[in-house]
Amino acid sequence: MAQPLSSPHPLTSAAPAGRGAARAMAVGGGLIGAAVILGTLVLWTHYGTAVFFDMITSGIAACL
Repeated sequence: MAQPLSSPHPLTSAAPAGRGAARAMAVGGGLIGAAVILGTLVLWTHYGTAVFFDMITSGIAACL
């Protein structure tokens, strides 16, 4: 019958590294979201509501 193989070194968990990566992704996503909202507000105040919405709809139409 086969004998189980044992490792001389205990296995370590990768959980702490996974938490750091998840936190970095969450912070990055939050920063991107904040930049999009800030850009929206800047365009809105610069061009006004009518021109702002016309620019958004023409941009969506150009993508289709």
